[in-house]
Amino acid sequence: QVQLVESGGGLVQAGGSLRLSCAASGRTFTWNAMGWFRQAPAPGKEREFVAAIRWNAGTTFYADSVKGRFTISSDNAKGTASLQMNSLKPEDTAVYFCAAGRWPIAFITSNYASTPDNYDSWGQGTQVTVSS
Repeated sequence: QVQLVESGGGLVQAGGSLRLSCAASGRTFTWNAMGWFRQAPAPGKEREFVAAIRWNAGTTFYADSVKGRFTISSDNAKGTASLQMNSLKPEDTAVYFCAAGRWPIAFITSNYASTPDNYDSWGQGTQVTVSS
């Protein structure tokens, strides 16, 4: 089991930046990918993919809505991953979750990376609020 703890959320004005971090502990050797998802407060909103990174290869995936604004990175030695969020918009307001998974060695598509079922461990989430 891998335990994940997010940090770095908060309140920021539109156009501002935040950096989220995810620290992993436990059986981290069992996973090789990390992703960020978010869930907006509106009723019925599902968890939405934001970004993912494949550990050793450094391959990254992004949702179209955040491309060019968000950057995911990882520190394998420390077992951490970060999400740098720039040019934030009010529609980025959500609870952000990090997740870890063990993906197959074969080629991974963006569809695979964006599917919540392909992640095994989840953090509790951190709130990001962007004011207009």
